Amino acid sequence: MILRMSSLFLRTLREDPADAEVPSHKLLVRAGYIRRTAPGMYTWLPLGLRVLRNVEKIVREEMDAIGAQELVFPALLPREPYEATGRWTEYGPNLFRLKDRKGADMLLGPTHEEMFTLAVKDLYSSYKDLPLSIYQIQNKYRDEARPRAGVLRGREFVMKDSYSFDVDQAGLQASYDLHRKAYIRIFDRLGFDYVIVQAMSGAMGGSASEEFLAVAENGEDTFVRSPGGYAANVEAVVVPQSPPVDASAVPAAEVVDTPDTPTIDTLVETLNAKHPRTDGRQWTAADTLKNVLVTLVHPDGTREPLAIGVPGDRAIDEKRLGAQVEPAEVVAFDDAEFAKNPALARGYIGPGALGKDSESGIRYLLDPRVAEGSAWVTGANKTGFHVINLVHGRDFTADGTIQAAEVHDGDEAPDGSGPLQSARGIEMGHIFQLGQKYAEALDLKVLDQNGKLVTVTMGSYGVGVTRAVAAIAEGNHDELGLIWPREITPADVHLVATGKETEVFAKAAELATELESRGLTVLYDDREKVSPGVKFKDAELLGIPTIAVVGKGLADGTIEVKDRRSGDRTDVAVTEVVDKLVEVVRG
Repeated sequence: MILRMSSLFLRTLREDPADAEVPSHKLLVRAGYIRRTAPGMYTWLPLGLRVLRNVEKIVREEMDAIGAQELVFPALLPREPYEATGRWTEYGPNLFRLKDRKGADMLLGPTHEEMFTLAVKDLYSSYKDLPLSIYQIQNKYRDEARPRAGVLRGREFVMKDSYSFDVDQAGLQASYDLHRKAYIRIFDRLGFDYVIVQAMSGAMGGSASEEFLAVAENGEDTFVRSPGGYAANVEAVVVPQSPPVDASAVPAAEVVDTPDTPTIDTLVETLNAKHPRTDGRQWTAADTLKNVLVTLVHPDGTREPLAIGVPGDRAIDEKRLGAQVEPAEVVAFDDAEFAKNPALARGYIGPGALGKDSESGIRYLLDPRVAEGSAWVTGANKTGFHVINLVHGRDFTADGTIQAAEVHDGDEAPDGSGPLQSARGIEMGHIFQLGQKYAEALDLKVLDQNGKLVTVTMGSYGVGVTRAVAAIAEGNHDELGLIWPREITPADVHLVATGKETEVFAKAAELATELESRGLTVLYDDREKVSPGVKFKDAELLGIPTIAVVGKGLADGTIEVKDRRSGDRTDVAVTEVVDKLVEVVRG
């Protein structure tokens, strides 16, 4: 195929779009691959669509290779199946809801667990029909509160979602392992650095869960890994409960005057100045217990205050907290909430004012680092006062624990494999062992070998296809523009004709035809009234991995061939250039 730039539906831009924050967003728009339609919604222009289809091709090939079968469901779906699983409510404001002309509730599918489950229920009834893996590559819709970063986080996106159906847990494990290996092959082929991490299942439910993250400084996800091989999304890091300590030598709790100390820093400064420790050590933030109030908004709209106690040298990680309380959303504990709870002294809140059995009745959860028997400095529930030597288990208790505090670099990995180091990534794939959540809700059963009805066990496996395009761009660019990996590129060769001479364009057209006949896709810059400088800038911006320039060298019988990634340039004889380009493209 020959794509001629004189007629290609393409306009490149020299300036970054005003709303673009990350390199992939800037470059995909500037290079004419995508165009913003509305917040979180993008048109895929011809070159961009070719890249998107190449990603789909890789995903499709690897899914077919493990015996998965492709189908496609509607994007517009009825309410009833989602009502049966509870997700009509659980999805909350992230779900696009609408009514048809008869008043029936409909939705735009965010994921299709219900549809897959019902399709299998409709057609299969015996263990002999299983195992089964089916998948689709289709547009999904989520009403993101803050769509950002171009196609990395949009409200409409293409996703591959597949589901496995097995009679028992052993079958599910086998299907899960097959998908996991397929995902490794997919991401190896897509051409970016990635890591596999433990993850939270969240609203999807189920047990085992892993994410495939593209390593990227601009990624929205934080993950940690240790020298010994532990790797997890920060939401999935499980800090073990600190063992009890002996508090027999800790003196009785004492309320002390700490005026004007609403923050941990001011509190520590005042303690060291006015209430020094008897052991000679300085007070630090790690000696304090910070009690943070938030409000949970549940899918049905009910609001629940929640208090979380964490060591003062750590903050609440919003993503870790959000993962623990999903499907509820976390919002600020505002002035109106304080007005409802006069027992709370803002800035000086202590455990005595918290807990289900307290005057406030606010549920109180502790970070697992707060060991039974440990002593703390914390609020005295009175403005301007704190209490020292307040012992967990002796002087206060909580309603439970929660994994919501920050994970710091240098923290020990939960499996003891060494200190953790954090990095950023983009979620590209997520695989779950769903279990029987959806099969039970929708009554998906089959007869087993003994003629007994058993509930089917399911797995769920997603790949962000549009997100993959952005992730590839994030990891494959330089200061000049994009640099597509060979399997993803929208064309095999970018052929540039420069100058005004008729013979240059004639030879370039001849080469384009020869390359096409050899099975290559050619992006041919045949624009006659565009300067060489503009053409070269466009070639660098567009990112085709091999650039061939027909220009001044033609008089000497040579064509310049450039490697976009390395920048290496080679003059190749006109008579040999087609063979050379075919060799470069096909390796």
